[in-house]
Amino acid sequence: MALKSKALQLGRYHRSVSGETLDLTIVYEVDEDGWHIASIPEVPGVHTQGRTRKEARENVLDALALMLSPEPVEAGDEREREPLHLKIA
Repeated sequence: MALKSKALQLGRYHRSVSGETLDLTIVYEVDEDGWHIASIPEVPGVHTQGRTRKEARENVLDALALMLSPEPVEAGDEREREPLHLKIA
């Protein structure tokens, strides 16, 4: 399957007085059948496809959310937890 790469950038983490941000990049490619492939290289396993770039973007954001979903807390697990909220721009 031949793919045409549109962009490739590395993720960055920024910390400032006003807060912290994590910059990730969605990489889009189009395969020979016209499918739009989307991935987030900074998060292994987050990749998907769609018939359009918009659909591929929606799907890759769903894949990211699934990959980052917390595992259920098991009985007896007393590790300290802190909520982390990420906002998609």
